[in-house]
Amino acid sequence: MAMMIRSVMTSCSFFISMLLFLFTISDLFVQIHGLGFGINYGQIGNNLPPPSQVAVLIKSMNVSRIRLYDSDPNVLLAFSQSNVEFVIGLGNDYLENMTNPSKFQTWIQQHVQPYLSQTKITCITVGNEVFNSNDTQQMLNLLPAMQSVHDALVNLGLDKHVTVTTAHSFNILSNSYPPSSGAFREDLVQYIQPLLDFHAQINSPFLINAYPFFAYKDNPDEVSLNYVLFQPSEGMIDQNTNLHYDNMLYAQIDAVYAAIKQMGHDHDVQVRISETGWPSNGDPDEVGATPQNAALYNGNLIKRIQQKQGTPAKPSVPIDIYVFALFNENLKPGPASERNYGLYYPDGTPVYNIGLKDYLQEIPMAAKSNTLSVNFLVCITTCLIFALEPSRW
Repeated sequence: MAMMIRSVMTSCSFFISMLLFLFTISDLFVQIHGLGFGINYGQIGNNLPPPSQVAVLIKSMNVSRIRLYDSDPNVLLAFSQSNVEFVIGLGNDYLENMTNPSKFQTWIQQHVQPYLSQTKITCITVGNEVFNSNDTQQMLNLLPAMQSVHDALVNLGLDKHVTVTTAHSFNILSNSYPPSSGAFREDLVQYIQPLLDFHAQINSPFLINAYPFFAYKDNPDEVSLNYVLFQPSEGMIDQNTNLHYDNMLYAQIDAVYAAIKQMGHDHDVQVRISETGWPSNGDPDEVGATPQNAALYNGNLIKRIQQKQGTPAKPSVPIDIYVFALFNENLKPGPASERNYGLYYPDGTPVYNIGLKDYLQEIPMAAKSNTLSVNFLVCITTCLIFALEPSRW
């Protein structure tokens, strides 16, 4: 009997090894064939899963890039040895407390360097939507802070691997219609002009948080729901360029490009969308905040990303987007919509089905693809057959 048990254990050990190999192959398949979209991983909640579970969930989603709003070491460690690229953040409060360049270098040595050998950190955002506040001192400190972070990266020999930028609200534009007439607010030009010069100098992207949801919520009688949800619609034609837009997000992106061009930067600054999404729930006056609309917006957006589309004004430049957000965050202040942008509930179940194969799966994390599920069953079945077949012993 003891011999039989040892034989069974030996056979099962072999098949467990094969199972682990299949998991590895499945991971490789996901990494190669993933859609490559980014996602915002906010953590303003008291019921969110631990980063170790989130790391497995992210792999199952084919997500290749994550934006954090801080530099949480628990998250960075959970994603060690993964192929996920991280954007990490310095909060707006650092703009007041870190005017000394040496403090930024110390911060990088403490919050970036220790993780670089294991975790891919490719970008640091300094502040978030600074120009959307009334804090003039923060506005004045933003560019010097970004320059200090970049200088610190240069001093540490990290500037070839990690770039520096900041994220802006779409409200920094005074005009966005038609897209070719996009322009920055006049009161912000004094800050944005040197900022754009800096972006061009170090070849870092210009980040915008863009939400067509707000345009629809504020004027649902005038703004076409199909147009903002990437659904079939008449769209709009920019009379200045004769370019046709079939969705609002692309029009917003091109409006930012037009505003940047007015500042003298036509081809040397790339626009990326650091946040966009749609809430699945909201207050009674938040028109359109439903699971159905959120599923259409994010599902259609990811399809566009998969097709590597560019905007009408930049057709050869695929849109580069971070979806907001990974989880519903129950402690976020503001209207109800702020707590309902997540693709997932904190317990790991999808808020809605966005209609794409392999998206969105539950956090319980056994299978990452149909192929892996089949291989798993075949392996277990084979193991049982070997274990129960008398002639083997």
